Amino acid sequence: MTFAKRINALQPSATMAVIEAAAILREQGVDVISFGAGEPDFDTPEHIVASANAALAAGKTRYTPGSGTGTLKQVIAKKLKADNSLNYESNQIVVSNGGKHSLFNIMMTLFEEGDEVILLTPYWVTYPEVVKLSGAEPVYVETHEDDGFQITREQLLNGVTEQTRGMIINTPSNPSGAVLNRASLQAIVDVAIEHDLWIISDECYEALVYDGEHLSLAGFEGAYERTITVQTMSKAFAMTGWRIGYAACVPELASAMGKFQGQATGCPNSIAQYASETALTDEPVFLDDWRAQFVARRNYMVKALNDMPGMTCLMPEGAFYAFPKVSDLFGKRADDVVINNDMDLTKYLLDVAHITVVPGSAFGASEHIRLSYATSLDAIKTGLDRFASAVAKLT
Repeated sequence: MTFAKRINALQPSATMAVIEAAAILREQGVDVISFGAGEPDFDTPEHIVASANAALAAGKTRYTPGSGTGTLKQVIAKKLKADNSLNYESNQIVVSNGGKHSLFNIMMTLFEEGDEVILLTPYWVTYPEVVKLSGAEPVYVETHEDDGFQITREQLLNGVTEQTRGMIINTPSNPSGAVLNRASLQAIVDVAIEHDLWIISDECYEALVYDGEHLSLAGFEGAYERTITVQTMSKAFAMTGWRIGYAACVPELASAMGKFQGQATGCPNSIAQYASETALTDEPVFLDDWRAQFVARRNYMVKALNDMPGMTCLMPEGAFYAFPKVSDLFGKRADDVVINNDMDLTKYLLDVAHITVVPGSAFGASEHIRLSYATSLDAIKTGLDRFASAVAKLT
């Protein structure tokens, strides 16, 4: 069977593959602990669910304007002003079916064949694929654990060519948990201005910063006109399945993205939009408790990983991932199993320890693996005990 070239070029999601592998084992009765999930383990707060039920009862189940309801856009504009010190009007906002959909709209609107888009390594697994779908080519600029996964102007310039049209920046980072500091963000803005580049600023984990501070790129001098700020309801409100994300940018680009979305998907989910209004309007009193739980889990996980031989793990400043460097385990073996790379280690941990992790090669960093601490502390303790026992068997 023959498919379009764009489909043949796509790589399947590594995180989805891990989830599916775990599901197969669970169906066989195996107790699998998952460190693969990229979503909070908390329930959507009750007042948000109640607002969705009220919208359903009121019959708000019909199409909305293609780029989102006017009232939700107004609420988003107020949120961006209050939390990010960014001034946007309703006509500068496009509400989409999740942050991933927002990124797809941006790529399809801005880029085409012959263009290049810079990605910082490690990157979220979807970035290269969504760039390729637009016809453009991803160009990778490495960041390193030794530098806290920060970026310099010189590093960025190594990736810039005459074909470069933009950069995708993610802070806090999935997978590393790093929060880009002011110097790194300024370097990004300086290079973007110097070479007339778009900045796609994925800030979906902005509410989950534990150390340092979150700074929105659009707030830097000279960056506003060339920055698209992407945020989502998924992480801060435990609304992953509700599928609402949004992008804010200059009016002309927002209009073009809205035109594309209108033909591609129509409007975002109507009920989820009304629930999002409530989420963004009411004080998120639950967030302090969630952050405290994430910090406790993070601290336990990072210490446990650093206590294992052959591993180092930087303390993540945000999001809910640990990204240990595991390359010192490569070449070791347990019986007839040899750990040659991150993929072998991932399979070994699933088969022997019954835990799921995501191989770092999925993020462009094959010396690492990613573990999510968006699960209970009890599960983390049990899973990491299994991890340590499996590592101890390697010689």
